[in-house]
Amino acid sequence: MVIRRIILAALTAVSLTVLDRAEAQTFPDRLIKIVMPFPPGGPSDVAARLAVQPLTASLGQSVIIENIAGAGGRLGAKAVAQASADGYTLLLGGTNPNAIAPSIYSNLTFDPIKDFAAVGVIGFDSNVLVVNAAVPVKTIQELIQYSKDNPGKLSSGASLGIGPHVCLELLRARTGSSMNFIPYKGAAPAIADLLGNQIQVGMSSKAVMLPLINDGKLRALAVTSETRWPELPDVPTMKESKFDGIPAYLWSGLLAPARTPTAVIDKLNAAVNEGMKTPSVQASLAKLGLGTRALTPRQFDAVLADEALVWDEAVKESRVKLD
Repeated sequence: MVIRRIILAALTAVSLTVLDRAEAQTFPDRLIKIVMPFPPGGPSDVAARLAVQPLTASLGQSVIIENIAGAGGRLGAKAVAQASADGYTLLLGGTNPNAIAPSIYSNLTFDPIKDFAAVGVIGFDSNVLVVNAAVPVKTIQELIQYSKDNPGKLSSGASLGIGPHVCLELLRARTGSSMNFIPYKGAAPAIADLLGNQIQVGMSSKAVMLPLINDGKLRALAVTSETRWPELPDVPTMKESKFDGIPAYLWSGLLAPARTPTAVIDKLNAAVNEGMKTPSVQASLAKLGLGTRALTPRQFDAVLADEALVWDEAVKESRVKLD
């Protein structure tokens, strides 16, 4: 009886492998949809749209973007988690909706890690801590001291439930500063208020902040990356500023629903890696301040698993919790 079960299990595994390979041979034979879980116009949205043309060319099928924004990326992520596991519905996921969400939200109706299969990396980004140009500080230490000397005068702000929110609250928790935190529904209104001095402290990516820093509207205090930005050689890293342990990067990439056939995942991965290395895409990503890396699905899975651990520690220390 036991031997019969072992044989049946082996035959089932062989049959599934054959089916996977057969499905991969015909994949894709219709349109592929990438769900963007944030509003149009942000760096991740722009990066995803840059990837559409080379993916279309490589796969021989149309690839479109559908924005399903809301709830810190959870609405779009849930839609893909519940989609058919056939490779035709993908998520532009990564650090924010997949590695940070499990630590921040206690009432998720899906598993941001287990319900997805990594496909390939689109890009990785880092953030810069900035203040409105009217704030008379040039370093993080001066910012913290100014906030303590002027209680209630400074406020920081960011979209809820994403990397900058956690980092700003982590900075406040670690230093005991008296800054208030103002939640926003998106990066655009937070930056508008930062420029208008309704809030004084913010954090976002290179593509968003660098032009404003160069125009003198915002002052950069530190970058989260492991090394200094070439465009801001005089601005130290968080580690150099004695704030080690601030998560360095935000990753974005394509994810498929769990149980998507491995052969389909591998075919998509090859198309992503081929598309992202084209000179035009590389040049456009560089303008956004995004790096990219050709990783296998297993390697990207490992990155997200490591990111989840890093951000879990940051969330615990920052005491950020949302429902």
